[in-house]
Amino acid sequence: MAQRIAYLGPPGTYSEEAALMYDSDAELIAAASLPGVIDSLHIGEADEGIVPIENSLEGAVTFTADLLIHETQFKIKSELVLPIHHCLFAKEGTDIDAIEVVYSHPQSLGQCRDYLRRRFPNATTMPSLSNSAAVGEMVDSELNTVAIAGKRAASFFDVQIVEESIEDNHSNATRFIVLASEDGAPTGNDKTSICFHFDADRPGSLVGVLMEFSNRGINLNKIESRPTRLSLGRYFFLADIEGHHEDAEVRHALDAIAEKASTMKVLGSYPKFVAE
Repeated sequence: MAQRIAYLGPPGTYSEEAALMYDSDAELIAAASLPGVIDSLHIGEADEGIVPIENSLEGAVTFTADLLIHETQFKIKSELVLPIHHCLFAKEGTDIDAIEVVYSHPQSLGQCRDYLRRRFPNATTMPSLSNSAAVGEMVDSELNTVAIAGKRAASFFDVQIVEESIEDNHSNATRFIVLASEDGAPTGNDKTSICFHFDADRPGSLVGVLMEFSNRGINLNKIESRPTRLSLGRYFFLADIEGHHEDAEVRHALDAIAEKASTMKVLGSYPKFVAE
């Protein structure tokens, strides 16, 4: 039976493209929002969910980070990296030299910031829930508008691609994670994601945690912070490390961190993505 994978819809989004890249035989379930992807898992509508976590230009997708910290107990099972190349879409007959509004997802607007300043200095940017939804909003608009989305969106709307690869950096890529009830089995080439926080703000607290990795020769790939939502100046730290939580050294490090931090949560262990 094919896996049921929830993704941020509608069809034509980069999330759908990532889901097909992950499992081309899966039954895809389009969710209206990132929380909707999680909801599909909770109610059993989907077996797995795929969400963006990080972009090479804009950094962390903070909404996803907050969902992992606060909203779900599902684990990261896998990761994949999708090259992102944006296209400029317009309806037939649009006057490209008199554009009033540019629709796209906030991340995509940020990834094309310099291009938009040069090409449409007087246009208003309008954020959409997804890139594909942005094309739909452009189609429905009575104004002189364009939209930014992936090339796949052209398959679902009667629109024209005005220009391709308009992103400010052509090495643009987004990292996606796959969420499921269980994380990945050890492969010998894995990553583990965790989050933790401290109730008290004491000198050396964070260093003490990082030393648990350093002392055991565990490489730290990434660390970032998000507000705890409890009080100003209090943060959760999210970290990616090399290794699987079942590896002895990683397990010992996580046990030690659990003693030092007020809370510590393993978000999942999963194989490192390797581009083919």
